[in-house]
Amino acid sequence: MSHKPILVVMAAGIGSRFGGLKQMAPFGLHGESLIDYSLYDALRAGFERVAFIVNKKIKDDFRDIVGKNVENRMEVHYVMQELDKLPKGFTVPPERVKPWGTAHAILCAKDVVDAPFCALNGDDFYGLDAMQQIFNFLNAKPQENQYAMAGFELQNTLSDAGYVSRGECKVNDKGYLDSIVERLHIIPTIDGPMYTLDNEHYTRIPGDTTVSMNMWAFTPGLMDHIEQRFETFYKDAMANNPLKGEFYLPNLVGDLLKEDKVSVKVLRSKDRWFGVTNASDRPLVEKALKDLTDEGTYPEGLWLK
Repeated sequence: MSHKPILVVMAAGIGSRFGGLKQMAPFGLHGESLIDYSLYDALRAGFERVAFIVNKKIKDDFRDIVGKNVENRMEVHYVMQELDKLPKGFTVPPERVKPWGTAHAILCAKDVVDAPFCALNGDDFYGLDAMQQIFNFLNAKPQENQYAMAGFELQNTLSDAGYVSRGECKVNDKGYLDSIVERLHIIPTIDGPMYTLDNEHYTRIPGDTTVSMNMWAFTPGLMDHIEQRFETFYKDAMANNPLKGEFYLPNLVGDLLKEDKVSVKVLRSKDRWFGVTNASDRPLVEKALKDLTDEGTYPEGLWLK
């Protein structure tokens, strides 16, 4: 495959708990968004192409605030994730406004993904180490059934502002992913991280547990898997949660692993992840970025030069 790796940024989410559009919210010293930091790291890692998955309602604003910073540095594509952008034979239920999830978002980029690609969230900070490892994996031209994910230590992904959800990863002794279990309510405590299934009884989970933060390395064949499994997802969503059911990438990857259709190399990163789930996360993120700037990890003003 001759085409160069692509960075695919999922930035079409609504962000209801944050209270605004996290994709474009300013957090850096010069108004940079978290996507700006991912783009800066992507350029340093070697990416030359990017596809932004956005909602058409925010496309122009997104381009003015985020996209313009890299249009003279990378090959840029804008992809619309819309409710009615579905495989043939499927329709949007009345009153549905919520996007169909991360797997659907990736499917919307099918026409521009012609090479191995990194898929990540636009409202998360991952760090250079994970980005570099992902790029190196993709640049080595993996086989069609060979995927990878950035694995973070759970203790480096918690928020002091509230609970978080994480994909707990079972990794074998060869460094490959065996399974992912979604933990929906994890909190930090003085005794270490704990999670609950019923909001009453808590169970300890080791702080060095490897978790997925939705930063993946895929090949274009993933699109076929998404299309093939969309009908099963859709039928389940219509029966159980037609207005909010979502098709998640981790669930898709988990199913493919169970069926031995793919392998997923776990690329461990020691960097600290952070993101903005709630509005109360803002000052924590701003301080973290300032600290990284003061340390010299990032320049003051990513795009000033």
